[in-house]
Amino acid sequence: MRYKDREGNLIERETGQDKFLKGLYTKPIGRLFVRILITKPVTSVCGFFLNRRISSLFIGRFVKNNNIDMSQYEERKYKSYNDFFTRRIKEGKRQINFSEDVLISPSDGNATVVPISEKTVLSIKNTEYTLGELLRNEELAQDFRGGMCFIIRLAVDNYHRYCYVCSGNKNANTHIKGVLHTVNPVAAEHAPIYKENSREYTVIQSEKFGKVIQMEVGALVVGKISNYHTGECSVQKGCEKGMFEFGGSTIIVLTQKDKIIASPDIVANSGEDCETIVKMGEEIGTIK
Repeated sequence: MRYKDREGNLIERETGQDKFLKGLYTKPIGRLFVRILITKPVTSVCGFFLNRRISSLFIGRFVKNNNIDMSQYEERKYKSYNDFFTRRIKEGKRQINFSEDVLISPSDGNATVVPISEKTVLSIKNTEYTLGELLRNEELAQDFRGGMCFIIRLAVDNYHRYCYVCSGNKNANTHIKGVLHTVNPVAAEHAPIYKENSREYTVIQSEKFGKVIQMEVGALVVGKISNYHTGECSVQKGCEKGMFEFGGSTIIVLTQKDKIIASPDIVANSGEDCETIVKMGEEIGTIK
């Protein structure tokens, strides 16, 4: 796995989780196991267990194995593993760029950007998708011809709450039922995860950026998406939009043609098949 921070420093690492998922998605016996893992009964059982008090026994080892700096988070006793996973960060630990000309990252994670063709096709990890498949709405997909698609992938050790990328008026959320593949890049090379996974999106009509779609994609085992504002309303950039329960997850941001200039470092790194490490509230693009 290759990443760069916002200063351009290259980081190459493969975690134990990366190796495990690679085995799952590249070996025949692993792919058979994946078919079981992504079923509704398995995710329901896992979700039930992770909400029980006994699951809190796994928190200490997870923190240690992933070198999580708990001083950044609210100090309290967690009732379950999921309670810990959705922990809230201390006020002031994420700086929101409130400039009206800036589109921000909705979350902590690893960012890439890919163009949307005039035929509304985009390629993610050598897998082609159409926006119609992604949104299940061909008419809406046409509004984003020639635009940009930002992908912010959250690993299990990231902060799993997220905010709005811009201010504006949002419509009612659209929920699409699906399975829960991992969003690790190894899976994207072997399964069309962004048109199979459970996901939810909203269209934000903004003054500066035109229409912007913000989509949350669930991921392996549980990956529950909990959005606060499900109906039509006015939203503010940087305001908390929701959170993911256990599992790595992804947020996709779609912008219209000639509205946004993606941040140069994210563009350059994406061209080198390298993700850019971002924090919630940081700039990922500017008005064109």
